[in-house]
Amino acid sequence: MNITLLGCGRWGSFIGWYLDKIGHNVTIWGLSDAPQFIEIRDTRKNNMLSFRESIKVTDNLKEAVESAEIIIISIGAQALRSFMPRLTEFDIEDKKIVLCMKGIEVNTGKRLTEIVEEFVPEMTQIGVWVGPGHPQDFSNGIPNCMVIDSKHDELRHFLIRQFSSELIRFYLGNDLIGTEIGAAAKNTIGIAAGMLDGLNLSSLKGALMSRGTREISRLIMAMGGNELSAYGLCHLGDYEATLFSPYSHNRRFGEMLVKGEKFGLLAEGVDTTKALVYLGSKYDVELPICNTVNSVIAGETTAKKGLSDLFLRSIKTEF
Repeated sequence: MNITLLGCGRWGSFIGWYLDKIGHNVTIWGLSDAPQFIEIRDTRKNNMLSFRESIKVTDNLKEAVESAEIIIISIGAQALRSFMPRLTEFDIEDKKIVLCMKGIEVNTGKRLTEIVEEFVPEMTQIGVWVGPGHPQDFSNGIPNCMVIDSKHDELRHFLIRQFSSELIRFYLGNDLIGTEIGAAAKNTIGIAAGMLDGLNLSSLKGALMSRGTREISRLIMAMGGNELSAYGLCHLGDYEATLFSPYSHNRRFGEMLVKGEKFGLLAEGVDTTKALVYLGSKYDVELPICNTVNSVIAGETTAKKGLSDLFLRSIKTEF
């Protein structure tokens, strides 16, 4: 199929590499002045991958969109709303849209598919592609399992048929609310994990995983989703890649924050944490881990005090 990737960061570029590898016609689009785009265009490489000549690389958005049967968007979550008017300048009525990105809009608490729905025709089929794995591992042939979800049952099955390979096994998601919230929220738990690493309290990650999953499951249920989604690949299943991996931006951000060091890359969990705190208040759900992470990021408490209060001092029943 003709598939266009909008975004050439580490995930967007990997997806382009992967879909080309399994036989699709791939176009990767990026901003003409973005260093990541320039590197791929000029060298056919980035710090993880080499791109075959069969992949088209362009900064012409009109050309990239109009040639596509499937449009995959992989940009920063907070940039999605401002990007959508550019996308809808072109005819996308018959095109399928897949979001391979994780986040919640910080000012509104909206899921990313909800943002896209504001701009596209009502019948546009929108899906999400989330779950565990890092491009560095996939490019070395290490397989993993991921999830595709959508309101449209036909689209879910179609995308899994088109995208599956021995490298990635896809599961059918059946709870778009839970899939999106779970996928976004694991980045907040990843920041908390990094804080524990930075404080030499990594042994508490077991407690973090247990309590974090339960916390997010309560929010998903309050929002109308299935609480079990938090225990699936979109959230708990992604903990290894987010809470332990050296490649995890969010874990690394949390670790460097408590050490007083500056993290220069995108950590989506920072804005997601703010959005989760907003949603917790809106739906009257207790989110102690999210609230603590947000307070530490905002400088309202220290990581040592916040995490100690969270895991070591409070007396509560487990369930």
